[in-house]
Amino acid sequence: MAVVCFRKSLSCAGRQLLNVTLSRTITTHAGVIRGSVCRCPAIHRTVNSTIQHAQRAFHTSQSVMVTKILSVDEIFNKKSLHDYLKKKEMEYNTCLQSLNTESQTLDDEDGKIKRTNLSVLGHLVQKIKELEEKQKELEDTQDLLKDNDPELHELAESEKEACLAAIQDLKQKILSLLIPEEESDMSDLVLEVTAGVGGQEAMLFTAEIFDMYQNFAAFHGWGFNILEITSSELGGIRRAAASISGPLSYKKLKFEAGVHRVQRVPKTESKGRIHTSTMTVAILPQPTEISFAINPKDLRIETKRASGAGGQHVNTTDSAVRIVHLPTGTVAECQQERSQIKNKETAMTLLRAKLYSARLEEETSKRYQARKLQIGTKGRSEKIRTYNFSQDRITDHRIGKTIHDMHGFLQGEELLEEMIVFLQRFSEQESLMDILEDNDQNQ
Repeated sequence: MAVVCFRKSLSCAGRQLLNVTLSRTITTHAGVIRGSVCRCPAIHRTVNSTIQHAQRAFHTSQSVMVTKILSVDEIFNKKSLHDYLKKKEMEYNTCLQSLNTESQTLDDEDGKIKRTNLSVLGHLVQKIKELEEKQKELEDTQDLLKDNDPELHELAESEKEACLAAIQDLKQKILSLLIPEEESDMSDLVLEVTAGVGGQEAMLFTAEIFDMYQNFAAFHGWGFNILEITSSELGGIRRAAASISGPLSYKKLKFEAGVHRVQRVPKTESKGRIHTSTMTVAILPQPTEISFAINPKDLRIETKRASGAGGQHVNTTDSAVRIVHLPTGTVAECQQERSQIKNKETAMTLLRAKLYSARLEEETSKRYQARKLQIGTKGRSEKIRTYNFSQDRITDHRIGKTIHDMHGFLQGEELLEEMIVFLQRFSEQESLMDILEDNDQNQ
């Protein structure tokens, strides 16, 4: 009775959390509860029913607590958004007036900055005006629908549908214009995969994930160049790196960084038991030499003989290269090629990507620290996704999205694209909500 009264006083979110907690407790101690009441058949049946209900509720609660992505209309219903749009219109008018009155006194740099701001704000303000015009057009069309003339009514219905579609399109464009592009979004990237817990099974899974991203690159027509790969005895991958180049490649793949977990029966398992293994993905934006310079004096370059298969070349040639960035202690190495020069170039590519990623992470850590979707090296320790083969299920734990089709997902085509698009939409929503919250606090 006390629990019931307490539950009534909670918010919806609080009741959901309490349900999960109670269900988890009942599920965990089901054996003890059953044992303590087994002498009375009636109570035993009731408790069994309660436990089964609690277990179902617990598992359901995990899937019910899915991250909600707001629709465009839900976002536009927020007062904070309309306040922010009015603020942007005022900024545009102020900037325009300033340029008109101070054009003779502004130096080149100040003038360039103001003209850039005016261009960005002007595009947004133009879309806001177009939206207002379409909404007025929709109101006029609604009036025509009241007419009794069948032909006029049919024409108005057609115009109404066209107006609604145009309004949705304009709203989406306005939201997109409000979300700033990240500095690295247009970069190419370096993909790193590393086998984690699980021995040979983890290495086999790492190879499957590496192949999935290679297929995804081909699906989008991106370049995929293997920089380094260390294979295992059974055909898995201990560690591998590849550069991926193409439009929006980093923007699409940046949220793939983290720990990927697989649950399945390994081929080497004789008793049919399900094992859990992990592998880690790192997604590093790849800067150009011009955009991110490294002082050669800060580097220590070491050479050594390559290890692994390779015959006489392995035993006689110092082709493997290891580069240490002395100020940070960051290390990159490569022994993929027979040529020391090529290995040095690859190691420098890896090092530049690691240093650039670390710099970006430091700059954006305050913005991202409270978000569910992390980027950079901090996300590498987070378990982001589970691949459960027996249930034919892939679940992303950050947003609660589940896809059922393991074979299709690992093909690295439409289903992986679906997951990534969902992640992008949620990331954009987080960015927009942060902007609106900051605006409310600063008013």
